[in-house]
Amino acid sequence: MSRHLTSLPASRELTAVSADGAPIHVEVYGPEGAPAVVLAHGWTCSIAFWAEQIRSLAADHRVIAYDQRGHGRSPVPAGPSGYATRALADDLEAVLASTLAPGEKAVLAGHSMGGMTLMAAADRPGFRGHAAAALLCSTGPSRLTAEATVVPGRPGERRTRLTRGVLGAKAPLGPVNAVSRKILKYATMGPGSAPERVDACARIVHACPRGARVGWSKVLSELDLEAGVRALDLPVAVVVGTADRLTPPVHSRAMAEALPQCVGLLELAGMGHMTPVEAPEAVTARIRELTDTYLEVKEKA
Repeated sequence: MSRHLTSLPASRELTAVSADGAPIHVEVYGPEGAPAVVLAHGWTCSIAFWAEQIRSLAADHRVIAYDQRGHGRSPVPAGPSGYATRALADDLEAVLASTLAPGEKAVLAGHSMGGMTLMAAADRPGFRGHAAAALLCSTGPSRLTAEATVVPGRPGERRTRLTRGVLGAKAPLGPVNAVSRKILKYATMGPGSAPERVDACARIVHACPRGARVGWSKVLSELDLEAGVRALDLPVAVVVGTADRLTPPVHSRAMAEALPQCVGLLELAGMGHMTPVEAPEAVTARIRELTDTYLEVKEKA
């Protein structure tokens, strides 16, 4: 069952080349000429994380999904300079340029680090030229380790330091087993998450190379993309789970206030950080609302 949750339909594959020469693996689903949706996954995930959105949307959308550098089939960065929010923005621009015609608009959805990618690229010409609307899903722009509640206790320097240590641990994750599933569920998913969905997320996360996991954890622990939130001057919807321990709702509520054109904040009761897997219908519906309102209508006008 868990493998079905991450199985994908047939796709057209290509490689986008980022500004520093890094190859980025891209997969395109659905009919050519259909309204375009671009999906950016989060830290330790891959294209497979969006499997349920891809299967649903590809029936009548052109769905473009890519592996963030160091994840999935995109190689691990060669050195420290490859781990930066600048690199995430470069990669997204490369994907947009490789898959969309000049001036062609798309709805962009980013989960966790994928949402941070959208913030990092917000003032880039390549982003502004292609983004009709966006979804920020289970994400935040700054103070990630300070606000995270993965480590119990009162907010403060001690909890922040412990959280940074837990998320940046260099030990290999090893094979998926009962203990690792329990840990992953506690840290990233809601208490009511179905076992098969926990297992699906565990398999994706455990497949992430250790170097990429550690390298990006350092970037996230020092993240400050508040200016990027304010630069997202397009219709943006925000989605978060009320039981999200990694990017708690405090981030989403603050972003909804700061965004120039927020078109709604949806808080999913009892859901954790992995909302596209935990609540696939709700996330997919929000993406469809954005394409119906801000993409297809514009093209018909």
